[in-house]
Amino acid sequence: MRTLDDILEEYEFLEGDERYRLLIELGRELDPMPDALKTDATQVRGCSASVWLYPTGDAERLHFLADSNAAITKGIVALVIAAVQDRPAAEVAARDLAAALAPFDLRNQLSSNRTQGVPNMIALVGQHAARIAASAAAN
Repeated sequence: MRTLDDILEEYEFLEGDERYRLLIELGRELDPMPDALKTDATQVRGCSASVWLYPTGDAERLHFLADSNAAITKGIVALVIAAVQDRPAAEVAARDLAAALAPFDLRNQLSSNRTQGVPNMIALVGQHAARIAASAAAN
């Protein structure tokens, strides 16, 4: 998966529909998420499309599987994950993901329907990371 900095560098050179195409491409690059993991427990609430997010890995290298039934929403999920993928859980829990994603200005680039679930995606990633980091610290 590309880094958030690499994605931003490309994103800044694009406009309008090209940015949509980049998001769709990012969504296609996500690791496949098995259908068995697409449950109510892994579904992100508040999204206009169906979005699923599942943490794997461990406290040293947190990895997320994610999917959506809408191409652009799947790209937005990929963007959120790019900010945290394969990083230590404690680092992910402490990171201000909203600030990391701010340069993409998603609220002004996309419709409100497409971005309404982004805060919930960010919160869920942070919750998973905090839980995994706390569990590792307790052991």
